[in-house]
Amino acid sequence: MSSRMKMTIYFEESDYRRLKAISLELGRSPASLVRDAVAAFVRRRLRAKKVQSLGSGRSGRYDLSERAEELLKGEFLRPACRTPTP
Repeated sequence: MSSRMKMTIYFEESDYRRLKAISLELGRSPASLVRDAVAAFVRRRLRAKKVQSLGSGRSGRYDLSERAEELLKGEFLRPACRTPTP
């Protein structure tokens, strides 16, 4: 595990109450939930930056523009290459 850095975060009262309720429900500390949420946010941002140029080159896929959202979300199981229709 990497070293942790301390940070003070101020929440809106309603968000703080919801966070505490969820932490009790899940049996986890509020801090662990916040760490997980921040880590997930950072991963999504990094992944989004990597795929900003989808479709800007030759991919070998003829269905790229039709399936762009599906491909970006990783909701495909196998390549679905097909020949273009005239």
